[in-house]
Amino acid sequence: MARGDIWQNNDLVFPTSVGTPLDAARLVRTATLLLAAGEHPKVVQELLGHASVQLTLDTYSHVAPALQKQAAARMDAILTAAPDEARHG
Repeated sequence: MARGDIWQNNDLVFPTSVGTPLDAARLVRTATLLLAAGEHPKVVQELLGHASVQLTLDTYSHVAPALQKQAAARMDAILTAAPDEARHG
């Protein structure tokens, strides 16, 4: 609405800054960035309107190597932490 005369009210959940539909490529980039940033795949699935989380994971599997590396680093941190630190975070 702040865009004044250029705003197009299309009643979209995720419009561009002027109210038009988002480009599919932009959605792909956004979903990829969300997953790479550690957002839970189920949340991304619901945002995109995918029927299943499997579809989301299959579609954005190219970010899996980065996610696996992050998970391995977290696991390493947990396993190498002192016993008291592991219990309390």
